[in-house]
Amino acid sequence: MLITSSNNTRIKQWTKYHEKKYREKDQCFLVENRHLVEEAIQAKLLDTLILLEGTSFDFDGEIVTVSEEVMHKLKMNVSLPNMMGVCHIKKTDRDLGKRILLLDDVQDPGNGGTMIRTAYSFGFDSVIFSNKSVDIYNEKLIRSTQGALFHMNVIRGNLTDFMQLCRKNQIPLIATALKNAKPLSAFEASDSVALIFGNEGAGVSESVLKMADELLYIEMSHFESLNVAIAAGICMYHFRKK
Repeated sequence: MLITSSNNTRIKQWTKYHEKKYREKDQCFLVENRHLVEEAIQAKLLDTLILLEGTSFDFDGEIVTVSEEVMHKLKMNVSLPNMMGVCHIKKTDRDLGKRILLLDDVQDPGNGGTMIRTAYSFGFDSVIFSNKSVDIYNEKLIRSTQGALFHMNVIRGNLTDFMQLCRKNQIPLIATALKNAKPLSAFEASDSVALIFGNEGAGVSESVLKMADELLYIEMSHFESLNVAIAAGICMYHFRKK
């Protein structure tokens, strides 16, 4: 099928997935370029493959070819991709596993995506975003995950509820803080842990800190704090699955 008009009904519908409200309404999102398309296929999330006219790609499912004009309408970045995909949002799992990352109002999509990618790399099972955190299916966040988002349990919800679930499952809750905290080196790596990181400016909120079992800080020579994604990476490496 070749679509050459930007006013085509399906193109207009897919273009709406640039906005969060339509992604949530239809439980669908877009991915761009070959790597993310391949990762979505591997995770069995790709519903429709969109190819720029003149591009070929093997996919055992619906393939729609579009003109350059149409691809310009669908694209999310500056450069013109030769392929995109329409994916469905996968169902999340209330079984969080034993290694969990909890994010308290993290706003930057690059940070959020990098933390998902790092969590996946170091054997964490779930990443939980608070309700006021960045949208999980923000295009920049998806790109930053390099496809890790498709392969692990990533949930957006009430952080307090998930902290209580961790406590019920006897998973230690360790939050990062600058005061009244123990150095990272004082913690032994364990099979189960829930690490909590906060907003880029404000850090972990007081209400969440009060619910934590222990507080942690990263020993440093100069600055008092690090970018939240870097801090999370250091801590996840310490508690990584071996």
